[in-house]
Amino acid sequence: MYTVAQLIGGVWGAGGEGGELVVHDPADGSPVTRTPVATADEVAKAVEAARGVAAEWAATAPADRAAALHRAAEAVEAAADELAEATTAEMGKPLDDARGGVAAGVGTLRQYAELAPLRGGRTLHGAHGALDFMAPEPRGVVAAITPWNDPVAVSCGLLGAALVTGNVVVYKPSERTPATGWLLARALDSALPAGVLSLITGGGEVGAALAGQELDVIAHVGSTATGRVIAAAGARTGAKVLLENGGSDPLVVDADVDPIWAAEQAALGCFANAGQICVAVERIYVHRDVAEGFLDALVARAEALTVGPGRDPGTQLAPLVDRRHRDHVHGQVTAALADGARVRAGGVLPDGPGAFYPATVVEGCRHDMALVREETFGPVAPVVVVDSFSEGLRCAADSPYGLAATVLTGSMSHAQRAWRELPVGTVKINSVFGGAPGGAAQPRRGSGQGFGYGPELLDEFSTVKAVHLEAPGGGHW
Repeated sequence: MYTVAQLIGGVWGAGGEGGELVVHDPADGSPVTRTPVATADEVAKAVEAARGVAAEWAATAPADRAAALHRAAEAVEAAADELAEATTAEMGKPLDDARGGVAAGVGTLRQYAELAPLRGGRTLHGAHGALDFMAPEPRGVVAAITPWNDPVAVSCGLLGAALVTGNVVVYKPSERTPATGWLLARALDSALPAGVLSLITGGGEVGAALAGQELDVIAHVGSTATGRVIAAAGARTGAKVLLENGGSDPLVVDADVDPIWAAEQAALGCFANAGQICVAVERIYVHRDVAEGFLDALVARAEALTVGPGRDPGTQLAPLVDRRHRDHVHGQVTAALADGARVRAGGVLPDGPGAFYPATVVEGCRHDMALVREETFGPVAPVVVVDSFSEGLRCAADSPYGLAATVLTGSMSHAQRAWRELPVGTVKINSVFGGAPGGAAQPRRGSGQGFGYGPELLDEFSTVKAVHLEAPGGGHW
């Protein structure tokens, strides 16, 4: 049983007057974490305390901030096993996947520690006797509100980029993974000056109270609905808002690809982490010429997955984060069946404890169904058969979201059309996951705004000051 403590103004155990939340293991329903719920006053105190140390951290030399982030990466790496075990206990992710998330977070911290000291401003060409330049500066106090589905990797991206650029951070992890956030904050805090990082915990009301404070940046990864509330709060206070929110990422399967290989890609995109990945495949448009072979292979892949608790070796499909989320996923599947779709695999609530849901393949879907149009965030593969690549591409582009998309094709001209025409932040050709280190993309429309990851995220957490220096009386220095 994890017992979480808050960190406010450099003091562990501060606050906790708002009651507590209990997190249950999604595999068997047993309680695993007790966490305090911050009051509105505690949230305000955390922001005030952060503001009090902001100037000192901003004035710290970039190389010293980078050295601190390197030490923080080492501390997170040392706590890797504990972090992975907490992630699996709280949200169910298979343990190997959880370890991969921690490793990705450590890599991100190190990347930002290397990149940040190399950043600089630029010199402008003005009058002969003057000096003009543009210098990056920290923005100030950052609120980082992070999700449960990959809690270490995502948090390390936001926290690392914000801290190394000289900002102070008030960190609120998801109420579904508070112990993971607490263990991460403990590791980071061990390498940072007191007060530079604060941790507050609780549910949506705590996040809303934090977003309503006088902040300089609010960075949120999570649902579109919450992101819109945060954007409205930022508009009221003047805070810059960075959002990576929901998505319904498409997969387009062209007529010239091997349907068995395409089904392997689709299964990976739909069922990895039980579909609880921001850039998971949520809707499939398959060309009629390969649809039958593709569907048969996809069903076989779904039925072959090893189901079990994330802590068990060999588990490929672990439970969803909780039963509330499972009800949402199953509700979308049920609605599609009532509207004429057909289940080829899964689609049935299992007996027994936990929040398990089978890998589900739904055929006979239409582009206008909620299962296709809306975010599901579960191990569900809704398949729409199309008559041409152009139709698949058109349907893939027709969405209120704009996070990512994947196209499987052997045609270079179709690949070129795809990346140019799809209105999303990331386009992947012939691989549902992957990408070079340091990559970044801007989500669009309902999926958010601002860069996530990459060197560009360092710029998002910085502001630029233009400076004009001229000698008195128009002379020379």
